[in-house]
Amino acid sequence: MSLCEHCVKGVTHEGEPKGKTEGINGVSTYIATPSTEYPKDKAIIFITDIFGPQFVNNRLLADDFAANGFKTVIPDIFNGDPAPVDALKPGSTWNLMEWLKVHGADSARPPLDKVIDSLKKDGVTDFAVVGYCFGARFAFDLAFEGIPKVVAIAHPSLVNVDEDLQTYATKSTAPLLINSCTVDPKFPLEAQVQADELFGSGKFAPGYKREHFEGCSHGFAVRGDISDPKVKAGKEGAFKATVEWFKKYL
Repeated sequence: MSLCEHCVKGVTHEGEPKGKTEGINGVSTYIATPSTEYPKDKAIIFITDIFGPQFVNNRLLADDFAANGFKTVIPDIFNGDPAPVDALKPGSTWNLMEWLKVHGADSARPPLDKVIDSLKKDGVTDFAVVGYCFGARFAFDLAFEGIPKVVAIAHPSLVNVDEDLQTYATKSTAPLLINSCTVDPKFPLEAQVQADELFGSGKFAPGYKREHFEGCSHGFAVRGDISDPKVKAGKEGAFKATVEWFKKYL
């Protein structure tokens, strides 16, 4: 299980985030709150790619979920040390594998648990979890433990396709949406077919759907170059599919 070169490729998107950063149970967390009335017992846990809640693309996505009626929180699972945005620039010498050595589950999972525990104490009973790239690993782990009511992932990394898909099928009761794409070394076409064979055609009773976006590569749902019409359609399509999935099951 590892990351790939596409995990540090992409484009920074334009926009001014509307949410705010606050401490939740000691964890720095980006919070996007709907501007209209919303159910206080529901929330989205947004688990990011390696760039964390500091990355404007992730903040803008959280704001978009909030605009669709979901309070959305992005816990800083990297404890103030996300991948630097400059790593996206051509010629960057930033070392992904060295960074990954100190950002495994032992350091990334505790902040998630702290935020979820605090939200529960504040009255949240139903969680949706969306995991992008690195974050998909933890979306799966939470699902294995029965924490989320519904899960969506996009271009997952750090997922053992054979083992984790089977574990999800046997242990989780959360409906699963997978947003996939054409070029993805971490979740290639054969893995996508494998997921369909395991979960599709009603085999996974809670619910399963896989969206596939042609002309897109790993990272498209967060860092895709939206000047490319296919990538723009993929990013927007993955977001729309996720919102619809959460509206159906959360």
